[in-house]
Amino acid sequence: MLRGCCHRVGARLCGLRRGLWAPAKSGRRGVVSCIDPSAGLNEEQKELQRMAFKFAAKEMVPNMAEWDEKEVFPVDIMRKAAQLGFAGVYVQTDVGGSGLSRLDASLIFEALATGCTSTTAYMSIHNMCAWMIDAFGNEEQRHRFCPPLCTMEKFAAYCLTEPGSGSDAASLLTSAKQRGRHYILNGSKAFISAGGEADIYVVMCRTGEPGPKGISCVVVEKGTPGLSFGRKEKKMGWNSHPTRAVIFEDCAVPVANRIGDEGQGFLIAMRGLNGGRINVASCSLGAAHASVILTLDHLKVRKQFGKPLASNQYLQFKLADMAARLVASRLMIRNAAVALQEEREDAVALCSMAKLFATDECFEICNQALQMHGGYGYLKDYAVQQYVRDSRVHQILEGSNEVMRMLISRSLLQG
Repeated sequence: MLRGCCHRVGARLCGLRRGLWAPAKSGRRGVVSCIDPSAGLNEEQKELQRMAFKFAAKEMVPNMAEWDEKEVFPVDIMRKAAQLGFAGVYVQTDVGGSGLSRLDASLIFEALATGCTSTTAYMSIHNMCAWMIDAFGNEEQRHRFCPPLCTMEKFAAYCLTEPGSGSDAASLLTSAKQRGRHYILNGSKAFISAGGEADIYVVMCRTGEPGPKGISCVVVEKGTPGLSFGRKEKKMGWNSHPTRAVIFEDCAVPVANRIGDEGQGFLIAMRGLNGGRINVASCSLGAAHASVILTLDHLKVRKQFGKPLASNQYLQFKLADMAARLVASRLMIRNAAVALQEEREDAVALCSMAKLFATDECFEICNQALQMHGGYGYLKDYAVQQYVRDSRVHQILEGSNEVMRMLISRSLLQG
């Protein structure tokens, strides 16, 4: 439970617990008017979004500070979310997925991230891994791996980044040499979310020549001899799921665990990341939305020079900028989600634009919200500082925003 939420001026977390920014039911005006996240959605989407907001308010908001402070990986709460279909959102229904669209996934992750951005970000990675197996695996693999992922009986980790290859992912060195019916993996992966806790590791490894064409994708299951993990990293944010190195030392993985063909791994990784960029941008959106709501409440309650802060025109203008950035980010993300769902030629560029713009702008919204809380915003009794810390890393991962600029400019020049 967040400490002092009902007693300290400016915390205003009781409203968050009630989910007051959730879309209103038909016939009622939404509380948040021009930044209403349900604007433009059909009734089914609104109901899906409402369900996610309700879950965030009931199950996540009351626990987010404790998860952050004690570095808790909230297994039971995530499995409750999985019961609502949030662990295999765009996985096909025949293997236990929800069979929803990329836009639906964005709505869900935005809503959940208002409750705990860090936990939701991990869930988005888990969903990406489940989709990669569903989309590129054979029938035996799909039916073996996806059902327990969709219930979160098992958790997944995405293993691409290495100590020496971050943005230059195609230069990865983790090797997989075929020996009979097994690949023998040697190497290590860095910054792996849920490393050591996950049961299924979707690993990009080198089975052939240098460069992207020599990379394949294999599933390594926890408990495989030769698989080990580094120490738990101490992080600025994202503390509700562990980050560790994943290490392979003569780790024998069945060839039957290869997803797709040899040499197809880099394509699979990049296809996964297109959706991952929408997902992480949606998590930033949720953090920013919650920060705006907290700031609205704070400005109305906190008084200086005998007047509520809400009467200060400078702060009003800052709030207007935050609202405009929020809505613009949301529109860009949803546009990219539709493009990816329709497999349009401009989808990669639009996903990159959405990730670049939304993660930058939404972090600025969270940071400005902290500033407008004054000294209170810097205290851990107040949720706004956690949204700042948890959203900052979104500008770095799933392809840094510098890489996003490169992808966008490449698309423009080639077009």
